[in-house]
This record gives sequence, structure tokens and C-alpha cells, in this order.
Amino acid sequence: MRTMIHGLLVAFATSALGEESDLAKQLANPVASLISLPIQSNYDFGIGPGDGTRWTTNIQPVIPFELTEHWNLISRTILPVIDQQGITPGGSSDEFGLGDTVQSFFFSPKVSDPIWGLGPVFLIPTATDSVLGSEKWGTGPTGVVLKQSGSWTYGMLTNHLWSFAGDGNRDDVNATFIQPFASYITSTKTTYTANLESTYDWNHSEWTVPINLVVSQLVTIGNQPVQFFGGVRYYLDKPSGGPEWGLRFGITFLFPKS
Repeated sequence: MRTMIHGLLVAFATSALGEESDLAKQLANPVASLISLPIQSNYDFGIGPGDGTRWTTNIQPVIPFELTEHWNLISRTILPVIDQQGITPGGSSDEFGLGDTVQSFFFSPKVSDPIWGLGPVFLIPTATDSVLGSEKWGTGPTGVVLKQSGSWTYGMLTNHLWSFAGDGNRDDVNATFIQPFASYITSTKTTYTANLESTYDWNHSEWTVPINLVVSQLVTIGNQPVQFFGGVRYYLDKPSGGPEWGLRFGITFLFPKS
């Protein structure tokens, strides 16, 4: 953190800038030791025979825990709230409610280069309607590795889920998720991000591959640092009836350690 000697006001402003720049960099790191609450909305178009829409708002708290002098445990939860309309003729799949929760835990060293984390991931059948979830319990491994160099952050997050219990009349879950990502942070705390959120369904031999292009801006409202973001997504590959394109926007609340 830099300081200046020409007055407290200048010193304080420079210090705050350094802290915000560091926050922006931590936000690009999925296993940073930073409590955050992203609320991410995705609006997808052109789904199913009815050419319908799906609005998915993901509530994604990220909470770090200090295990030892050298290790952290990062909890990352994704709880989706879904509203889908017009996907099938007659509205048989029109529904609003919760989807299934994905809970990840990353064991991550406090100091490493590259930065990495490994742990388990769990699928929890929290969906409020059968059309919004798998009705299956699942688990598997998850991991992330990334490099931060100057203004750049790049890396990959991945997991694999197998179902082990649930409704026997529903298809088993056997899916691999692969998310390569890259971001660039400017001196004004604006972040430009590109990522692929690729999912391979091993049961049906099908890929779903949206590319997301997102712009984020870190600001402070009162004493609360927040990041606003928005962008577009296009599906490079998808199952029959999958969405063509979509929008992504939202807000992340940050709670840095004092």
C-alpha cells in the first residue's frame, strides 16, 4: 500500500485506492480469503420447442475459514432461483422456484504460485419442483488453479458430479464442469472477463458451452465495497432445444477482513 507525505487527505485517498485495487484482484480469484456475496442473474433465450426463456438468479456466498497458519478452507455455495416460461407448448414446464444447490469446499494454501485449491463438491436436491432440479444427491471432486500477473488473472475451475441417491425414476447425474477464465483489471478497478462454462453430460454425450463476456466495476457506497457487473453470453454448443444466447448481470457485496 503506497503512502504520500503531502497531507493526510492525499495519503488516505492513495491508501483507499490501493485497497480497492487489491479487492478487485481478489474478486478475480475464486479462492481468495475474502467474504463475498455475489448475486448473479442469467437470462437465457430461445429454449425448447416453445422458444422460451429462463431467468436464473444465483445466490453465491463465498466464505473463507482459516484452518492453520498455512491453510484456508473456502466454502462456495450456489443456490439458484429459477423462473422459466414458454419452453414447452401449453406451459407444462412453466415454473418459478428454487433449483438444486451446488456446495463446494476448497482446501487452499495461503501462499502459493500458482494459486490453487482442491476439495469436494456436493449436489443437494433443494429444487421446489421436479422440472427445476434433478431430484438427486451427488458428490465428486472440485479444483481450481490460477495465475495472477500484474493486471491479468487466468486459470481454470473444474468439478465432476456423480449422483448416489435420490428419485430412482430420474436420470442419474454424471457431469463434468470445466471453466477456463481470464480477466484484466484496469487502474480504475474496471474488470474485463471472458470465460467458458462448459458442462459435459456423460449419460447423453452432450456438451453445453456458453461463452460469457462480462464487464465489472468496483465502487464503494458509504463504507460498503460492491462490484456491479453485466455482459452477454452465447452458446457455442448445446443439446437440442438448448438456449441460443443470454444476458448476465448482478452485484457482489464484499466484506474484507479488517
